Amino acid sequence: MSRFVAITADADFEARARQAASRLRGTFHGIVANFLPPGPDDVLRTLSGDQVEVILLGPGLPVDESIRLASLFDLQYPEISVVLVTESDSDIALPAMRAGIRDLLDPGADVDAIHVMLERASLAAAGRRRGLGSSVEPLSGSGRIIAVMSPKGGVGKTTVTTNLAVGLAKLAPMGVVVVDLDLQFGDVASGLRLEPEKTIADAVKGAAAGDSLVLKSYLTLHPSGMYALCAPLNPVEADQITGEQVAWLLVQLASEFKYVVVDTAPGLGEHVLASLEQATDGVWVCGMDIPSVKGLRTGFSILTELGLLPPNRHVVLNFGDRRSGLTLKDVEATIGCPVDVVLPRSHAVPYSTNKGVPLLQETSRDSVTKGLRQLVQRFDPAWEQRVHKKLHRRAVVQ
Repeated sequence: MSRFVAITADADFEARARQAASRLRGTFHGIVANFLPPGPDDVLRTLSGDQVEVILLGPGLPVDESIRLASLFDLQYPEISVVLVTESDSDIALPAMRAGIRDLLDPGADVDAIHVMLERASLAAAGRRRGLGSSVEPLSGSGRIIAVMSPKGGVGKTTVTTNLAVGLAKLAPMGVVVVDLDLQFGDVASGLRLEPEKTIADAVKGAAAGDSLVLKSYLTLHPSGMYALCAPLNPVEADQITGEQVAWLLVQLASEFKYVVVDTAPGLGEHVLASLEQATDGVWVCGMDIPSVKGLRTGFSILTELGLLPPNRHVVLNFGDRRSGLTLKDVEATIGCPVDVVLPRSHAVPYSTNKGVPLLQETSRDSVTKGLRQLVQRFDPAWEQRVHKKLHRRAVVQ
């Protein structure tokens, strides 16, 4: 039988955690204290032998001591998921990640939120137990790799990418990484107002290529609770990165994150094709103009012949405008498939881009925000379990 353990100085949180654990199969052991035991064995010794899956540390405990204890659990009992209960802080997230902490949980989280966290951490623990047959944990590749694509440039692909990643970070805090694969002229860093110390050029070589923990230390933390791996600072470095390195990088990241959102370069170059080979989802972005729509149709045709279309397709029509001379039906008839999300033309988008703050990071009520949230929702497991009768609502004229 599984067991959930909470060590906390907050009796109210302990009660909420106990109630959340009661919804799952297993038992709960709460330790209300304002100090931590010296090591993992001191914690496990107080239990009666049931298999521990998840340990909650905090709130009300010294954060440094919690991270230290979590790192010991990660070394001695890697099959146990440790969740740190503390206020979200960029100064805490990176040390927590390096210590092997599975997630951060807000101390004010309600019973539903704690239940979701316990379930997610329990599943992670089960996955890690299955992988302990060798001394090095194998890559599970369980995360979704979402390639954001466009045969043509200038259609707002990076804007869609950054907003999608920020939106997903609300579903899976610390479980999202955005990768800028526009290796020569990528704008993810500026679009998120980041100044990365390490880039993808560093991540595909040396120790990071063989150790996921080292790779994670190369990521840049974003205030929304996600991570970013940005394009090289010098475009010349793009020529030194191979398609094989890109493919392996995505496999590594998918073993550590629930969502890997990839901003690809326009066209169908080597790095784009390498990302498509690994992608579980393709988000196709086109503008409401004839060159963009025809380019998307051609791209679909080529990738179909190559067998590189990802299993899940999501078509986004950007700059939607009834005065453009094209209709939604025109676009769908040309590309040969339904449009899933329409993003209307909006002055708020360039303003947010210039600020380096994606619309979904703020509480914007602009019309385009609704469409961006619809796109994010398509990757929510709860949404995918529903029956969507209107998913492909129009017959497409060939």
